[in-house]
Amino acid sequence: MSTELLTIIFFSSLILFVFLGLPIAFVLGGLSSVFLYFTWGADGFFMVGSKLWSTMNNFTLLAIPLFVLMALILERTGIAPALYRMMHLWMGGLRGGLAIGTVIICTIFAAMVGVSGAAIVAMGTVALPAMMERGYDKEMALGCINAGGGLGILIPPSIVMIIYSMNTGTSVGQLFAAGVMPGVMLAILLSLYIMIRCYIQPKLGPALPKNERASWPEKLNALRAVILPIMIVAMVIGSILSGIATPTEGAAVGVLGALIASIAHRSFSIKLLHSASVETLKISAMILWIFIGAHVFSMAYTAMGAQEVVVSLTSNIPGGVWGSIVTMLVIVFFLGMVLDPIGIMLITLPVFTPILNNYAIDPVWFGILFIIMMEVGYMTPPFGFNLFYLKGVAPQGVTIGDIYRSVIPYVAVVILGVFIIAAFPSIALWLPSLAF
Repeated sequence: MSTELLTIIFFSSLILFVFLGLPIAFVLGGLSSVFLYFTWGADGFFMVGSKLWSTMNNFTLLAIPLFVLMALILERTGIAPALYRMMHLWMGGLRGGLAIGTVIICTIFAAMVGVSGAAIVAMGTVALPAMMERGYDKEMALGCINAGGGLGILIPPSIVMIIYSMNTGTSVGQLFAAGVMPGVMLAILLSLYIMIRCYIQPKLGPALPKNERASWPEKLNALRAVILPIMIVAMVIGSILSGIATPTEGAAVGVLGALIASIAHRSFSIKLLHSASVETLKISAMILWIFIGAHVFSMAYTAMGAQEVVVSLTSNIPGGVWGSIVTMLVIVFFLGMVLDPIGIMLITLPVFTPILNNYAIDPVWFGILFIIMMEVGYMTPPFGFNLFYLKGVAPQGVTIGDIYRSVIPYVAVVILGVFIIAAFPSIALWLPSLAF
């Protein structure tokens, strides 16, 4: 059987089983095992074991359960309501101010926890009812939470960046540094969109009445809510970018900061620590099973010679290097609608990495574009993860159709951000070049 036909059968089978709803770890591992056996025989599994052993000995891998634990502790501390009250007092007097404040809080959460679900759940619980009570347009309120929460995988610390680095050989520290400016830029673009839209259509995000606006003493007093978040961000990101700590050590520092925050908010308990630890075990075990399946996939992909077939196909895409970049990002966009980010990376990166090498594309810069497109997939129908996180905490009367419609303008704003970063790579690469 020709390599081309074998490659088509392999990827067609992979797509079929994924769409049938089978767990991604077992699809990757099981299907790839069959193809690996018929390509290299039993010897191929010795190579899988050897590669897997070297990966599991990677010190950076320890950062994943640590960042997950940090996120789960912070999610239970009560920081979100305090942050929202502060933003409510400072931004409520502006048209669209509560929505802009929600995006800012989601950005702060992103810099603390490294996952999008925490910000979505927290703001869906705290900010959404408050905005709707104040007469905000339902879709404006839903969309800002959905879009702001997606920043969790872009602004460091990011678990997705750690997995990307392990699959491409890129420095985690450089990726973390590269995510800062694009993340801030996207938050500014989202805020500008809300500000302009609410200026043109005030009924979408009315300002608070003057008698409900806070005095300056109240505003200044509320600023205490940002002290702990800033401390945690400085402990984690500052220690990594300054070279004091590796990403793994920075994750451990982040767990310490999360514990201090829970004590300061008087929410720490053995029950909290136990539930967060058990949930961390479950999530980390799931990620590692996907890793195992991905290693079998990678070996089967190499054994079939599919790598050469894919590189040959991309060399014929119109537009050369830019045509290949656009094609890869479009693939990620559509996969993001139906798969989780880890599954997307472990399926696509073995295919994309040779293309990056072939065209000498900077993996750090491409990694930021790649992660933003996964962020778009998170918030895009029909199966974007953020949509269902938000539906799970939304008040009665909010339908999945409302959530689907709310994301359309915000997706357009984020894709505009992708074009800007693609046109001006220094937005992503300036801080890594300065810090490293």
